[in-house]
Amino acid sequence: MATSKRIATIQSSYVPWKGYFDIIDSVDEFVFLDDVQFTKRDWRSRNRIKTARGLAWLTIPVMTKGRYSQSIERTEIVEPWAHKHWAAIRSSYAKAPYFEELAPAIEDLYDEVAAEKLLSDVNRTLIAGLCAILGIRTKLSDSRNYHTEGAKTDRLVSLCRATGATDYLSGPSAAAYIEIDKFSAAGISLSYADYSAYPEYRQLHGPFEHRVTILDLLFNTGPDARSHMKRVAR
Repeated sequence: MATSKRIATIQSSYVPWKGYFDIIDSVDEFVFLDDVQFTKRDWRSRNRIKTARGLAWLTIPVMTKGRYSQSIERTEIVEPWAHKHWAAIRSSYAKAPYFEELAPAIEDLYDEVAAEKLLSDVNRTLIAGLCAILGIRTKLSDSRNYHTEGAKTDRLVSLCRATGATDYLSGPSAAAYIEIDKFSAAGISLSYADYSAYPEYRQLHGPFEHRVTILDLLFNTGPDARSHMKRVAR
C-alpha cells in the first residue's frame, strides 16, 4: 500500500500568525517558497503586536532594489532591528501570564538572528524556533533544494512530485489562482486551510484580534497555545 505524504509551501514570514503554524502542523513537510518575488509592505518582513496604544507594526528594515528584481531569499537587512523589536515585545507583553516563562527562549531566538544579513534566514530561524516551542515537529525545507518546473500551479504540482507528495495543502487565498484540474491530472489531492472560527483567548490591550503574531498567543496562553489553534484534519 502506497504511503501518503502531505506538503504545503508558503513564503517565509516574520513571526507569523497562528494560521501559518496550523498549516505547518498539518503537513508532513513544509517548504519555504523564498525564491519568489519579495513584496513590499507585506507579511514577509513585518507583523503586528498588541500594545497599550493599539495594534503596532514591527518591521524589519530591508533593502529593495526595484519592483521586479528581488527574491525573498536575496532580500538584505539594512540596519540593526532585533533588539529594538524585542524591547517592544517585552514592553507590550511583560504582564502576559506566560511572558516570564517563555521570554528567555524567545529572546534567545532574537539574539540568534540579530546578526543575520538576509531576511529569509531570519524568518526561517524564528519559525523553526517557534515550532520547537509549540511542539510542532514537521520537516521544514526550502524550495531551492528541489528541482521544479513551470510557474504558479505547474510549479506547485512539480514541487509535489519532487517531494514525493500525494496531497497538497494550500492557504485559502491561493484558491483564486490554483488550477484544480492540474492537480487532478497529476493524481495529487488538493485541500485548503480554513482560517474561520478560531477560538478566542484572553488577550491584553483591548478588543480581541486574531491577526497578530503567534507570540501573542504564546505569551497569553503558554502550554495551552495549540488548543487555541486549529490543526487541519487529514
